[in-house]
Formats: sequence, C-alpha cells, structure tokens
Amino acid sequence: MDTVDEEIIRCVLQNARSTYAEIGEAAGLSAPAAKRRLDRLVASGAIRGFTALIDPQALGWQTEAFVEVYCKGNPSPLELRRNLDGIPEVVEACTVSGAADAILHMLARDIPHLEQAIQRVREAPVIDRTDSVIVLSRLLKRPRL
Repeated sequence: MDTVDEEIIRCVLQNARSTYAEIGEAAGLSAPAAKRRLDRLVASGAIRGFTALIDPQALGWQTEAFVEVYCKGNPSPLELRRNLDGIPEVVEACTVSGAADAILHMLARDIPHLEQAIQRVREAPVIDRTDSVIVLSRLLKRPRL
C-alpha cells in the first residue's frame, strides 16, 4: 500500500459512489489507472466492499445506547454473536477487556423500544446482566478505516 492507494481509499471512504475520474483526480491518476488500482485494492481484500450508510433517524431510530454485557460462564465470541445476531437493534457488538465481556452499540426508535430490545438481549441464554448508557448527543463521528 502506497500513498496513491491511501488517497484512493480516502476518496471512496468519503463517497463510495465516486467515479473513476473523481478517484483518479484525488489520487493523481487517469480514470483507467484509478480503476485498475481500485480493482487491485478490492481483489487484495484491502477494500472489502462498498455499502450505503443509512441515517438511523431516517428510519425513525433516534435513540442510541452503549450496553455493557456480562455473560454467564465463559461463552465463546461465536456463541455470543449467535445470541445477539437476531436482535436488529444491536448494530455493533465487540468483545472487550475489562469487567464486561462485550459492549453493544444499539439503536431504537425511542426509550420504550430500546428497553424492549435490551430485554431481548438479557433473555439470551449466555447473558447474565447488562449495564447501559444512553447517548445524549453525538460529538464526533469519522469514517472508519
């Protein structure tokens, strides 16, 4: 990976629908050269895919929370994932170091919807308890590399 590849990645992070001409302009390449480089980044797995980012508020999901999960016993990450996979309000889940076993990022329409979703998390056989914090305002959100 060189600086040209990094510019290509930066460009598609800002807009995954950038044209080859736009990508080339950002990276100092012609459109055909930009296409070849982008295709190579995809083939190598450096770029794993392109996606649409949906504003949760457009769906009416305006309530956001981070939920620490404490497990019963010592379930594997795969087992924990299987228990959470069917809960659409869980938009991200990570195992973590520290007292909690995992942390979840959850979205919901409102507090009652969030409470119902957290209750479904608590009903999973591997979950012992949860501890939640509700997001009041988002201060910063950057594209992920």
